[in-house]
Amino acid sequence: MRDKLEKLILAYQELEKKLSDPSVVSDQKEYARLAKEHASQADLVAAAREYLSALDDIEAAKEMLRDTSDADEKEMLQEDISANEEKLPQLEEDIKFMLIPGDPNDEKDTIVEIRAGVGGDEAGIFAGDLFKMYERFIASKGWKTEILSSSPSDSGGFKTIEFKVTGDKVYSVMKYESGVHRVQRIPKTESQGRIQTSTATVAVLPEADEIDIQIDPTELRIDTYCASGPGGQCVNTTYSAVRITHLPTNTVVQSQDQRSQIQNREVCMQMLRARLYEQELEKQQAELGAERQSQIGHGNRSEKIRTYNQPQDRVTDHRIGFNSTYNAVLLGDGLSSVIEALAAADRAEKLAQQV
Repeated sequence: MRDKLEKLILAYQELEKKLSDPSVVSDQKEYARLAKEHASQADLVAAAREYLSALDDIEAAKEMLRDTSDADEKEMLQEDISANEEKLPQLEEDIKFMLIPGDPNDEKDTIVEIRAGVGGDEAGIFAGDLFKMYERFIASKGWKTEILSSSPSDSGGFKTIEFKVTGDKVYSVMKYESGVHRVQRIPKTESQGRIQTSTATVAVLPEADEIDIQIDPTELRIDTYCASGPGGQCVNTTYSAVRITHLPTNTVVQSQDQRSQIQNREVCMQMLRARLYEQELEKQQAELGAERQSQIGHGNRSEKIRTYNQPQDRVTDHRIGFNSTYNAVLLGDGLSSVIEALAAADRAEKLAQQV
């Protein structure tokens, strides 16, 4: 442990030297990358220094204890040893958690897609309720929501809606929401008072830039058309809506909610980069095999992750067996407690694998 922490501190000191190097300072991109790395390691290095300092103080006190015969001094030294030894277990636990390799995408903004599943009109209404839930949660975190594309449902809610979330470490939090969400309740459209089960699929994609994904323009088919509203009626007379098809993968994205064809095209490219990046991540995860799949929040769209049961006022996250209330999570601000429990379980699982 000591050797590992000493090497960590030395590497951090080298990083600090690089940040003061004029050649690095003049390269804005490299400086920003190193500054980000420096900031991300600050807490770990501080804990490592405190841990090593406590070990050194214990050794120094023990050596002084052997050399003294004064009763008062012995008592004082023994108290110092005990105080430092009490700190070590918690510091060691904190350092172990900090040493868990982070997801390289955790710092990224995200593109979230909600798609109505089985359940007809009620599935669309449920998709709309999930969007409202996320809007409240995102606002509570001080993040921003930008709707990229949407297809409203005739009975309310959405057939699909895609939106971008920007803020501090958005993906590290939102990634736990990928999967199939199921609701059990009496629909507004149900006259007999029968409980219906409906689903919606949520996909959380880390936003990819041109450095992450390079797209050959010759591999794209770009179509323009009139933006339409509910029921398919044309809502404007200009061809402002855009559909882009990535021919090698047959990935299709479209946007009609922006004011101009140029804006819709840019939104489509954002979504396309995110989709292609997701496909690349899925390939990498498949290569890692069962170990990666066992981790919480791996983003499998087909996995049923949560059930919202209105009659029983219960929400159950099936990955960790966590329970909360329907009114708190879907209608209130209780999503934070669910995600915090998932993040804690994920960290514990990764720590166990590391050990």
